[in-house]
Amino acid sequence: MSPFIFVLLQLAILAYALVAGVFLAFSDFIMRSLAATGGIGGVDAMQTINREVFRWVFMALFIGLAPVSLLISAYGGIFMGNGPGMVMMLAGLLYLIGCFGVTVFFNVPMNETLAGMDPTADATRDYWTGTYLPRWTFWNTVRTVASGLAAALLLFGLMWMAQTQAQAV
Repeated sequence: MSPFIFVLLQLAILAYALVAGVFLAFSDFIMRSLAATGGIGGVDAMQTINREVFRWVFMALFIGLAPVSLLISAYGGIFMGNGPGMVMMLAGLLYLIGCFGVTVFFNVPMNETLAGMDPTADATRDYWTGTYLPRWTFWNTVRTVASGLAAALLLFGLMWMAQTQAQAV
């Protein structure tokens, strides 16, 4: 394994874990706190959060991990073969599908719907409490688990590979 790939895999582990941590905060206490505001405050805060999330640090990690995950999956499946390579491939695919894909197909559409709503309207409060909070939080928890599991699997695959190479020497 090239030193570049080795460092890339280590950085990907850290990035997967950081993304999982952001999502964990939302599933664990942020959404519960926004729900406790009674509607208007939570909707307004979430609309602001959804605009601010496009700032560069989180988005660089989140979006940047999509092509990195493709690279990890391809490298693990093609160049590493069975064992550690399959675990690495699974880690990359888990992030792509369980985190990035879930975001694109579930969380973002709900965010876009909420963005166009008036926080003071009854329809907004109904959407917020009846649809947005339970569904968004569910899919966010899926993203949390997928990102965290991707980090753990990639770490396991990298350790397995290192152990296998050390035993071969």
